[in-house]
Formats: sequence, structure tokens, C-alpha cells
Amino acid sequence: MPTVLISGPYRFHFWSYDCDEPRHIHVQRDNKRAKFWLEPVLLEDSYGFRGKELREIERIIVANRTLLQEAWDEHCARA
Repeated sequence: MPTVLISGPYRFHFWSYDCDEPRHIHVQRDNKRAKFWLEPVLLEDSYGFRGKELREIERIIVANRTLLQEAWDEHCARA
């Protein structure tokens, strides 16, 4: 489960076994979690996050989308 980015209390990561899915990122904070597609940036699923936090997470993803996409491509090419 490579961690790609930590921003504030949020940890952005992906699972190696997810490489057969379209590019996406998992986000965790304590026992809260969410999954966002990267193209386009879109919430797929969440547990425990409130709307305000999800909007903040989406802003972080948009601001770092290139980094997240490149990390996905690099890792999944090796998986």
C-alpha cells in the first residue's frame, strides 16, 4: 500500500492489487476512508468523512493530480 502523499491529516495511497482498475486514489484519516477516481476526479466511495472534508480532499487531489497519476503509472507498470 504505497503512500503517495500526506497532506494535513490525510494520507493518499493505493493498493497494488488495484492496478487492473482505472487510476484512482484511496484517502485515509483515522478510521475514515474514501476512494476517488483520478480521471475525472470523482468520489467513488467514502466512509466517515463529512461533505466539507470530502470537498477539501477533492481540492487536494486536483492540486496534486499529476503527481498522483505519475505515481500510479510508475507503480502499476511494475506490479
